[in-house]
Amino acid sequence: MARGALWLYRGLVTVGLPVVAPVLWVKDRAAGKARPSWRSRLGRDLPEVAPGGIWLQAVSVGEVEVARRLIAGFEETAPELPLFLTATTATGLALARRTVGLEIPVHPCPVDLAAPVRRTFEHARPRLLVLVETELWPEMIHRAGVLGIPVVVVNARLSERAFRRYRAARGMLRGLLAPVTRVLARSTADRERFMALGIPEERVGITGNVKYDLAADTTPLEWADEVEEWAAGRPVLIAGSTMEGEEPAVLDALDRLPESLRPFLLLAPRHPERFAAVAELLAARGLAVARRSAISAAPPRPDVLLLDTIGELARAYRHADAAFIGGSLVPTGGHNPLEPAVWGTPVLTGPHLFNFREVYDELIAAGAARVVDGIDELASVLGAWLAEPEAAAGRGRAGRGVVAANRGATERTVGELLKILGE
Repeated sequence: MARGALWLYRGLVTVGLPVVAPVLWVKDRAAGKARPSWRSRLGRDLPEVAPGGIWLQAVSVGEVEVARRLIAGFEETAPELPLFLTATTATGLALARRTVGLEIPVHPCPVDLAAPVRRTFEHARPRLLVLVETELWPEMIHRAGVLGIPVVVVNARLSERAFRRYRAARGMLRGLLAPVTRVLARSTADRERFMALGIPEERVGITGNVKYDLAADTTPLEWADEVEEWAAGRPVLIAGSTMEGEEPAVLDALDRLPESLRPFLLLAPRHPERFAAVAELLAARGLAVARRSAISAAPPRPDVLLLDTIGELARAYRHADAAFIGGSLVPTGGHNPLEPAVWGTPVLTGPHLFNFREVYDELIAAGAARVVDGIDELASVLGAWLAEPEAAAGRGRAGRGVVAANRGATERTVGELLKILGE
């Protein structure tokens, strides 16, 4: 059954890739989106990798952040252990190269075909393959199984939505996932979902959510003084990781606030290819816009700071009185609310938060986060928070308490991985 499922998967990928690749190329060109080169994705131009270590695979920015914490944990407990990190998206790859690229080799994830995956394994010669969160690549898992290399899924999560999709194909998945040695799940719900896909109970443990182990990066932002000057005593709202369609909703909500409560807005779209379009949207609304990438050319009294860079948003939450986390008014599934919570910043989110359901459940129960269904409720709740800053600050402190109470997953995960390696 496993072999039949693998050949069916290979057939689908082989037939589908020549169709999908040109479509993606055209769409990327039209949107100005960059992807890793196909040559690198085919397992070429690999960096020098010391054998006998751990290959970590992360898809995008959130998973790379998890990998970074694990890498830091290995550096403390097993500093001689070779590490190799691959990432799938251009933004994830850029973050990996900027943050850990000087310490360990970083490369695009090979496309999940037999030849690129084989080339990467032969080059890296790892002793352990670590897949971050839901990186279930059948060809990669199969090749590790053939080579006798343990496969561990860390910070493993399956949202209810993703689980429904996987469950529909669980007969095929059972065979494809057979080589998985261990699943280290974030929560009891995640553990049960992985078992329902056919992972034996004894292989699925719970180590907690590594994302709670984020440390507040106190490195000063070079433009923090400008934000304070532009805000001129007004509160600061950060709308972070926004997706298409959410920026107009945030602006409409702010328009409904009385002038006395109108905050200074820092707007951070999720995807770099949308920076220019969002700048045009803001200008079309008649707003004076400062762009982070050209801050020296900012107007004297901007209405909005457009954060059109990568890697500064998490530190920016330090300067916010409230945060709206995007990807939630549209059905993307939400983004990480712990980045503002670690600074004691209260969080607003739309109803689509399935990617971080367990985290939001805790923050909401503590009063540190609030779900809003649309523009009217966003304006209403935000206005109430800004009108009572002490109460809002209390919500933020509760969020910081939630983060503190859930720390420790990185240490547990690193410990389990070293056990598997026999170190």
